[in-house]
Amino acid sequence: MRKPVQHLLNMIFNLFIVFIIVLRMGELIYTRKNRKWMLQHDALEYDSRLYSVILGMHILFIVSLLVEYGHQKTQAYSTFLLAAYFLLLGFKIWTLSSIGNLWCQKTFRMPELPIIRKGPYKFMNHPNYIIVVGEVLLVSLAFHLYYTACIFTILHIALLYIRIKEEDKALKKYSKILSIQTKQTT
Repeated sequence: MRKPVQHLLNMIFNLFIVFIIVLRMGELIYTRKNRKWMLQHDALEYDSRLYSVILGMHILFIVSLLVEYGHQKTQAYSTFLLAAYFLLLGFKIWTLSSIGNLWCQKTFRMPELPIIRKGPYKFMNHPNYIIVVGEVLLVSLAFHLYYTACIFTILHIALLYIRIKEEDKALKKYSKILSIQTKQTT
């Protein structure tokens, strides 16, 4: 492959990685802001040992992208899969805006607040987790990083399975507390 073309492909990949890192940093800032807001409004924060594992997984995913890309004999990318990724980001924005201040990377439950059933939450309980798995797949496959795609898709699915069970447990626990309080007041 000619050097100018190779240089352009590397530049596109590197800019994309920077874009992903900026998005992840934005999500951390958004989480911090929403966590503060929820705690000011009497939210119950549930112990989430998974949070640090999730953060570590995001970092390792980016490292894996860089390492595998660097070891490829020929670098290339799929315009179609990159376009699909940006379409998925639109779905993510819809998902996050549907729950506003209630979106957080940690597990919370707001007192006396019903479960949100608007936006994509009308159709499914955990749309953001489907998006996360989609992001891992699309980013990896867009740059033909098949090992990263396989390993991190499987790891994310396993981790999110545990996370969903944790969130559902927190919701059930809160629902029991709420029903006991309701019975006591009647």
